[in-house]
Amino acid sequence: MNAENVCERHVHGDHDEKCCSCCEEKLHEEHEGSEVKAQVIKIILAGALFAASFFTRGALNYVLLGAAYLIVGYEVIINAVKELVTEHSIDEEFLMTVATVGAIAIGEMTEAVAVMLFYSVGELLEDIACERSRKSITALLALRPDSVTLKRGGELVTVPIDAAEKGDVAVVAAGERIAFDGVIVKGETAVDNSALTGESLPISVAVGDAVYGGGINTTGTIEVEITRPYAESSAARILELVENAQEKKAKTERFITRFARKYTVAVVALALVIAFVCPIFTGYAETFRGWLYRGLTLLVVSCPCAFVISVPLSFFAGIGCASRNGILIKGTSSIEGLAKLSAVALDKTGTLTKGELAVSEVIGGDEVLRLAAYAENSSSHPIAKAILRAYGKPVDISLIESSAEYAGRGVTAVIGGEEIAVERGEGGSVSVRRSGKEIGRIILSDELKPDSKEAISGLSGLGVGRVTMLSGDAETAAKRIAEEVGISDVRAELTPEGKCAELEKIIAENGGSTAFVGDGINDAPVLALADIGVAMGGLGSDAAIETADVVILDDRLSRLPTAVKISKKTVKIVYECVAFAFLAKLAVIILELFGLAGMWAAVFADVGVTVLAILNALRALNYRAG
Repeated sequence: MNAENVCERHVHGDHDEKCCSCCEEKLHEEHEGSEVKAQVIKIILAGALFAASFFTRGALNYVLLGAAYLIVGYEVIINAVKELVTEHSIDEEFLMTVATVGAIAIGEMTEAVAVMLFYSVGELLEDIACERSRKSITALLALRPDSVTLKRGGELVTVPIDAAEKGDVAVVAAGERIAFDGVIVKGETAVDNSALTGESLPISVAVGDAVYGGGINTTGTIEVEITRPYAESSAARILELVENAQEKKAKTERFITRFARKYTVAVVALALVIAFVCPIFTGYAETFRGWLYRGLTLLVVSCPCAFVISVPLSFFAGIGCASRNGILIKGTSSIEGLAKLSAVALDKTGTLTKGELAVSEVIGGDEVLRLAAYAENSSSHPIAKAILRAYGKPVDISLIESSAEYAGRGVTAVIGGEEIAVERGEGGSVSVRRSGKEIGRIILSDELKPDSKEAISGLSGLGVGRVTMLSGDAETAAKRIAEEVGISDVRAELTPEGKCAELEKIIAENGGSTAFVGDGINDAPVLALADIGVAMGGLGSDAAIETADVVILDDRLSRLPTAVKISKKTVKIVYECVAFAFLAKLAVIILELFGLAGMWAAVFADVGVTVLAILNALRALNYRAG
C-alpha cells in the first residue's frame, strides 16, 4: 500500500487502523463520537419508557420499567460483576447495581429505574466534561495537516505527513500549519507559535532560523529543511507529556484514590448493618422493609463518583489552562508543589537575562563605537557581535586595510592608515586604542529580560518569601543584575556542584516547596534536585523537556507567577469539590438515617453533586491568570 493510496482512502472515508496514523486518529475520534451517540440514544429511549410507565398499570407498567432499567443498567451491572470477579473489588457501579436490584426486590421499581437512569445521565455528563478537558489540551498542539508538500527531484510532491523524513525540504505556504521542527532554507515570514508558547504575537523568521511543529506560517511562503519529523517534533513531545501528566499524581489525588477504595467497602458494610442489624435491635420486625430501603438508599448517596472524578479532572483542567498560557506542567504533583511554593532559586544567564552580551555604555563618544565596530567587523566573537549590533550601521569594508584577531585578547585593524586595537578585558569591558593610545572604553553586559523585574515582584505578591540567585558568573555581574530586579540574596561564582549544595541548604531551611529556575541545559542536576524544577525556553530543548517538572516554553520568566496562580486556583477548586461533595452527601445521609430522605434525594446527592463538582472542576480550565 503506497502513500498516495493511503491519503486517497483517508479522503474518501475508507479508514483502516493499519493504513496510516491519520486514519487511526480519525477512527479513534469516530469511535468516541459513536459511543456518546449510543449513550444519548439509550438514555432518551429509557427516559421515554420511564415516562410512559406513569400512564400504565399492571403488567405493562412492569414491562416498561423493566425495559428502561435494562437499557441503561445492563452495562453497569455487567461491569460491576466483572470488577468483582476479576479484580475482587467493588466500585460505584457495584453500589448502583446492589441498590437498584434491592429496590426492585422490595417493590420500589420506579425508584430503581430512576436511580439507574439518572446515574447514566451523570456518567454521560462526566464523559462529555472529561472529553472537553482533554480536547482543550490536544487542540493546542494536535492540529496538524494530514499532508505536506515536499521538493523532491525538482518537483513539488504532496505526501502524508508521516511520509516526510529528516532532510526533506518542505514548502509551507502562508496560512499553513508547520508540522515538524526544521530550519528555513528559503524565504522569510512571521510564525504564530501561540499554540505552543501562549505568545499571541507572531515572531519574524528568515533563512537560518528554526521553526517548530505546531506553529502557523502567517505571511510568506517558506522552504524548510526538516530536522525532526512530526512524531519527534517539539509539539508531539510536549503533547505526549501533557497527556501523560496524570501519571505523576498529586498527594491529594493519591489520597482520594486510596480513600475511595476503603470508603466503598465501609459504605457497603454500613448499609448491611442498617438493613439487617438495625431491625433486630429496634425490636420491630415489621420495619425490616423500611430499614432495607434505608440501607439501599445509603448505597446510592454514598457513591464516591464526585470525589474520584472531580479531583483528577480539576488537576487535569489546571494542566490544560497552563498549557494555554505557554506553560508545560508535567504532573499533577507539580501543580500541588507550585501552589505551596515558598522559595525560588534562579540562575542568572538565560533566566533573568537574555544570555547574550549587549553594549550598556560607551565612554568616549560615537567615534569610539564606530572604530570598534570596524575593527571587530570580521570577528565572530560574542563581544564583536554585540558591538556591531550597537553600532547598527553598515560597515564600509573598503576603509579596512587589514585586520587580525588574537584569541582571548582582542582584535587589531588598520583603518584609514591608523592602527585600531580593541582589547578585551575582564568584567565585560573593552578598551579601544588608536595608535597605541586609549581613546575610550565600551562596557558590555548580559542584557536583562524585559519581564524579569515584573516576575520577581509577582512572586513576592504570591507569598514566595524567599528568592535567591544562584549564578556561575562573577560576583560583580551577578549582584548588578540582582539589584536591578530586586533580589537581595545572591550566591555567585558557583560550579554546578556548588549550585546543588546551595540549593540543598535552601531546601533544608524552607518550610514549603522550593523551585529552581534554569535554562534546562546547563542546570540539569540542580533542576532535578529541586522540589519543582522549572526550565526556561524549553521549545526545541530536549534537556529542558526531559529534566524539568515545569517548562516555560517562550522563555518569559513572568510565566512563573502565572503558573503559581493557576496552581493555587486549581488546588482551591479541588478542595472546594471535595468539601462540597462530602457535606452534601453527609447531609442526605443524616436525613436518610432518620427516614427523612429517600432515593430521590440520594440520586441528587450522588449524580447531582457529581455533575456540580465536575462543572466546578472545569473552572480551572477556563481560569484567566492575567
